[in-house]
Amino acid sequence: MRRAIKVLPAGSWPTSVKVDAVTLDHDARHRRRFRMTGVGGLDFLLDLADATHLKNGDGLALDGGGVVEVLAASEPLMEVTASSPAALLRLAWHIGNRHLPAAIDRERILLRQDHVIEDMLVGLGAKVRHLDAPFDPEGGAYEKRGHDHDHTRRHHHHGHGSDHEH
Repeated sequence: MRRAIKVLPAGSWPTSVKVDAVTLDHDARHRRRFRMTGVGGLDFLLDLADATHLKNGDGLALDGGGVVEVLAASEPLMEVTASSPAALLRLAWHIGNRHLPAAIDRERILLRQDHVIEDMLVGLGAKVRHLDAPFDPEGGAYEKRGHDHDHTRRHHHHGHGSDHEH
């Protein structure tokens, strides 16, 4: 079985070496070792040194040559908007306080569909629209950016005091 042993950041590899592609949702794009089948039928093993968040357009370099392109699958999402930048910032605080994965830009926040969170946000004045789109949320504060991984680094997670609520 072929092995994908290295992640090539989107835009850094020539498409002429592409041998197949895999379409993965957000959760499936965070892996270290996993058997995959490309859309063209290539059966291969993702075999990375560390769990890595794969982004749309990244390439998986195969031992023996060739690259499998990573494609982000569409997922059911909520697009959250607000009446002003300050209102959107307030909504972002409430989302972050619940430790929800979110893709954030100047005018909107994308979240996975969740009727409880949707009700909370609407109650706080948000406008919520459902859509299907690729989901690529912000990395956590302890997630190293990019693909140049320092394999000696260990992630430290914070704890909450007894008065912290979710």
